[in-house]
Amino acid sequence: MSWWRNWRSICRRKYEDYIDERTRRLGKIKVYFSDFFEVDEDIIEEYGAVNISLINDLPLFIDPFLLFNSKNPDFQKIHKEMINYLMFLQNQSERTHKLTPGMKKAWFSFSEVKQTWLGFSLSGNNGCGMGNDFANSLYEGLNSIFKNFGEEKITKGHHMEKLCLISPRVGRDKISDFTTNFAKHYLLEYTQNFAKTYLKPEHCKEFSVHKVCFNWETTSWTTEKYYLPCYAEDYVLLTPTAMLTRDDTFINRIDMIRNLQEIAPAISDDALRFELETYFREVLYRKKKELSQTEKNDIATRLIKQHPELIDYYMKYKEDNEAEATSISKEKVKEVKLLFNDQISQLVSLLNEKTEFYRKVPDAYDEAKLRVGYLKHVIENQDGYKLFYAKGKPIKREADLQVIYRLVWYGSPLDVNREVNNGRGPVDYKISYGKENSTLVEFKLASNSKLKQNLAKQVEVYKLASETERAIKVILFFSEKEYEKVCTILNELELSSCKDIILIDARNDNKESASNVKL
Repeated sequence: MSWWRNWRSICRRKYEDYIDERTRRLGKIKVYFSDFFEVDEDIIEEYGAVNISLINDLPLFIDPFLLFNSKNPDFQKIHKEMINYLMFLQNQSERTHKLTPGMKKAWFSFSEVKQTWLGFSLSGNNGCGMGNDFANSLYEGLNSIFKNFGEEKITKGHHMEKLCLISPRVGRDKISDFTTNFAKHYLLEYTQNFAKTYLKPEHCKEFSVHKVCFNWETTSWTTEKYYLPCYAEDYVLLTPTAMLTRDDTFINRIDMIRNLQEIAPAISDDALRFELETYFREVLYRKKKELSQTEKNDIATRLIKQHPELIDYYMKYKEDNEAEATSISKEKVKEVKLLFNDQISQLVSLLNEKTEFYRKVPDAYDEAKLRVGYLKHVIENQDGYKLFYAKGKPIKREADLQVIYRLVWYGSPLDVNREVNNGRGPVDYKISYGKENSTLVEFKLASNSKLKQNLAKQVEVYKLASETERAIKVILFFSEKEYEKVCTILNELELSSCKDIILIDARNDNKESASNVKL
C-alpha cells in the first residue's frame, strides 16, 4: 500500500500549498458579504444594509410592523401592497369557498427568499420556507376569524400578523417569509443599485428572478431581470437594517396573551371589558392551584376565539406604543451585529493568526478535535472569551453558539452539516470528509438544564443513527458555578477522563492578558 501513502502525501502537499497560497493572497478568511465581494464594510453600513454572512443565515428577519410604522414611503408601499394582496386573496376565497390545488400554487404558496441570508437556518441559508400549513392557515383565517380583514374599525391600519395571533402553525418565520416576498421587488432594486455603484463586474451577473411583482390585470406573478451580486451561482440580496428585528415580531401571540390585562381598560365595549376582567379575576386569580403557563395560554386562546375583536384591541394597543417597535428592533439588530459580525470577525482573525485552524489537512475526527482545541486555546488564552459576551453578559442560547461554530469552522475542506434529523433526533454538526470519514460534534452550554441527560444518553444514540463511531462533546462555561456543575455531572457519569469531552473556559473573571503563544 506504499502507492497509497505516496498518493496521500502528494495530495497533502498540494492541499497545504493551496492553503498557503490562499492565505497569502487573501490575507483574511472570507465570512461576510464585504469579504466575498471586496467592498469595505463601512460602505455597506453607510448604505443602510446588513453585512450578511454567506456562510450561515444571521438570526434577523423582516418585521411587517416596521414597514407599517416607517416614515420611509418605500417601506410603507411594501406594506400596503401586502395588505392589498391579502384582501385579494380574501375576495377570491369568498368566491370559490374551497382552496383548490391551482389556487394554492398560484396565489397562496410562497418560497423562502433564501438569497437574503437572514432567518432561522443553522446550516447555510436553506430554511424550511412556507409549505401547505401556511397556505391552509392563511385560507382558513381569511374565511373565518379574519373575515373583516381590511375593514377594521378599531385599529389605524391593517396587519398581516393577525394570522399568527390565533394560529399556532404560523410563527414569526412564516410571517417574515411572507413579508420578504412582498419586499423582494424593493430588495432587488436596492441591491442592484448597490452592485452597480460599488461592486466589480466580475462579482455580478444578470439574473432572471421569478415572482417579483403581482400583475393585478392578469392575477399572476411576473419574472424580471436584475444585475446582482453572484455567489455560488445564485444571486445575493442586501436588506436595510431598518426593516429588521430579532426574536419575534412586534405584534405576536405571546405578547398578546401577556398584555391582555393592559388591553382591558381601553375596551369600549362594556360587556367585553366585563368578561375580560372576569377572566382575570375568576380564572387566573381564584383558582385553588396556580395554573401553568400552558394552561393560562390555553384559556386565553379560547377567550380570544370567542371574542376575536380582542385581537384588534391588542393591535391598537401596539399601534399606540409604536415607538417601541423601532427602538427595540434597533437594539436587537445592534446586538446581532456585535455578536455575529464584529466579534466573530475578531474570533476568525484570532484563529487565523494564532493557530493553524484554517490550514490543517482533513481527517474528520482528528481535525474536528484539533480545531476544537484551537478554539479552546483562543478563547482561554487569547482573549477570545470576550467575543462570547454582549453588553457584559454571556450568550444564553445554544442556537447562537451553533451559528458561531459554523461561521468559524467553514474555512475548511471538511463538510460541515447540521444534522436536523438523523433518524433519532437532532445533533449539532456532522463533520465529514467523504462517506467513511466523519464525526459528530455537539456544542453545549454548561447552563443547559438537560446537560446531564444529554451526556448520558444522546450522543450514544446519535452515533448509532449516523453510522459513525466518533463523537466530540464541547461544553462552554461562563462561571465557577457552571464549571463545578459540569465536573459533578462528569464524575457522576464516570466521564471525567473521557478525551472526547472538551470543556472551554469562557469566564471573564479569571483571565490574564493574552499571551503570544502560538499552537
